[in-house]
Amino acid sequence: MSLLEERRPAAKPTAMPLVAPQIPAYAPWLAAVLAGGIAALAGLLLGWSLVAVVLVAWALLVVGLPAWSAAIEGERRAKDRLVTTIAWSTFALAMIPLASLAWEVVENGHAIISSEFLTYDMRGVLGAGGGIYHALMGTLIITALATAISVPIGVMAAIYLVEYGKGNRLARTITFLVDVMTGIPSIVAGLFAFALFTMIFGPGVRFGIGGAVALSVLMIPIVVRATEEMLKLVPEELREASYALGVPKWRTIVKVVLPTALGGIVTGVTLAIARVAGETAPLLIIVGTTTTLNLNPFDGRMATLPVFIFSSVTTGGKYDAEQTARAWGAALVLVAIVMTLNLLARAVGKVFAPKTGR
Repeated sequence: MSLLEERRPAAKPTAMPLVAPQIPAYAPWLAAVLAGGIAALAGLLLGWSLVAVVLVAWALLVVGLPAWSAAIEGERRAKDRLVTTIAWSTFALAMIPLASLAWEVVENGHAIISSEFLTYDMRGVLGAGGGIYHALMGTLIITALATAISVPIGVMAAIYLVEYGKGNRLARTITFLVDVMTGIPSIVAGLFAFALFTMIFGPGVRFGIGGAVALSVLMIPIVVRATEEMLKLVPEELREASYALGVPKWRTIVKVVLPTALGGIVTGVTLAIARVAGETAPLLIIVGTTTTLNLNPFDGRMATLPVFIFSSVTTGGKYDAEQTARAWGAALVLVAIVMTLNLLARAVGKVFAPKTGR
């Protein structure tokens, strides 16, 4: 053996990494099943209601899972399990009304949905038959007009607040008025439109453009807020780079700022449309209702889906069952429209979102 080999220290044994004990991955599900089983058994023996059984099961889960985790994983992981359980519980609690509403509408409204229901109006119909074509077209026309009014005003107002106002007195006043308009009741918007067109055309006026104006009063603050927040997210460096190249401010806004924020703006506009599509009070005041198809928003009453649902439920009489069935069918169509708009907003937001990476 050489001298170098004699002086070389002996290699130390490699320490194995310590692995903290953990409960199985399926432990939350197992704890939920056990808590539900114990609560159900106690409910059968003591005659509890379903709500009492659910509350007891939830209490057992909130107490039992963290206790199991504390015995095996330690106090830190047990606290994390407790907070996670409470968070999922609140999410489930928030989903209960939404799920029950969707189930109720689908269960009661799917039976009447047919080609006749979607392509016929209610002219001359007293009992079974008829459809919501006139109300569906009225909703689409009035909502489209409201969008045409609201989007230019809302976007231009937001551009002024972000790009030109910069905290001056007029900008602060506009921001305050937008905040106030965001919280006004929808019936006040309907009364405003009714008073406005009564002064212009006289008493008893009813037409679709009035409903579009009323809905635009509700849409404009939403569009302003959504556009304003999106414009604020555009990096200031993009504006400065454009100014450094000699590009005027208006062209910078049109070619740089707006395309960058387009995804968020379109998403906000779509959500605003979904917000006002189901409004009833303003349309009931200024648009009224009718049983026939009217495609001219500047002449006469128009039917809309929210008002059709309201009138079908509140009219009553000999054909109450048929009217209630049509109301559920119209509600299902309206919910489908609103859901489609929300999904469209998400899709548009992803498509027009700024691209990351090189």
